[in-house]
Amino acid sequence: MCHIGWAQAEIYKSVDSEGHVTYSSSPTKGSKKLDLEPLPSSLPAASLPERVERTRNNTSSYGFPKVDNGMQRSRDGTRRKILEDELSAEENMLAEARQNLKDGAENPETSAGKDGKAYRNTAKHDEKMKFLQGQVSLHEKNVGALKTELSNLK
Repeated sequence: MCHIGWAQAEIYKSVDSEGHVTYSSSPTKGSKKLDLEPLPSSLPAASLPERVERTRNNTSSYGFPKVDNGMQRSRDGTRRKILEDELSAEENMLAEARQNLKDGAENPETSAGKDGKAYRNTAKHDEKMKFLQGQVSLHEKNVGALKTELSNLK
């Protein structure tokens, strides 16, 4: 008998000291593993006798009790609400990061010279702009990931 293996990526969520949320497939310091249910299409196919036995016992192939449609809709609704809340927060952080990037571009870094005059500090400004652009990119990726996850819901 041939068995088909299956895999599901683990997703980790971390929030930095400034409240920025990052999702990753590998754990980082302080990250928390999200407990997401596997997609039905990722379950291995069961043989006919296994399906009959599961139906008779009212359990899934992994020994978990079956969930009635009302309960599943409730769970799906809760999951959608959580993802929508996360998306809203992430979109707000993206708007803030974009504003910070714009402000950073409009306000170049300066430092005082020996003569007391203010001079542009190009290296410091470039470093700041790189960081701010990184923040925008991070939030754009998170928004995209959350939108993809929401589009996968029924």
